[in-house]
Amino acid sequence: MRIAAVLGAGLTMALLAASPLSGARAPRVSVATLDQLRQPLPLPYDANADADRQIAAARARAKAAGKKLLIDLGGNWCPDCRVLAGIFALPEVEAFLRRHYVVVTVDIGRFDKNQQIPRRYGIERLKGVPAVLVVDPNSDRLLNDGHLFALADARHMTPQALADWLAQWV
Repeated sequence: MRIAAVLGAGLTMALLAASPLSGARAPRVSVATLDQLRQPLPLPYDANADADRQIAAARARAKAAGKKLLIDLGGNWCPDCRVLAGIFALPEVEAFLRRHYVVVTVDIGRFDKNQQIPRRYGIERLKGVPAVLVVDPNSDRLLNDGHLFALADARHMTPQALADWLAQWV
């Protein structure tokens, strides 16, 4: 058995034990290992985007649609961020995200850009990326406080473990 698969299973158990499940069903992911992700991995972060404007627009869409706002903080230089983007692009995960979330990606540079975004939600300093914020768009309240960095080791998790984590917050 591959070490990544063991770590992925262990991390899945830890993540599920650490967070309350809402009863949402995670999509069954057909890709079992990260080696099966489409290559090259996506470069999801736009260095020139206006993060504040993007988040305001995404929050309004999420509120109108009755969905959660998912803010993905990271950088194209980060392997774990790119793995996460590759998993988000899988058809079954992408459909799940569209059904339950409005997703916005925010480039944080080398931890020197858009730091006002995590500060808005009480995070003074990012400890790693990707940092995923799940926000209630009605109250603008962070729902996954204490679990922001759970996906920062995405390349050592299975695609299913990442999908299971997403399902916890809907």
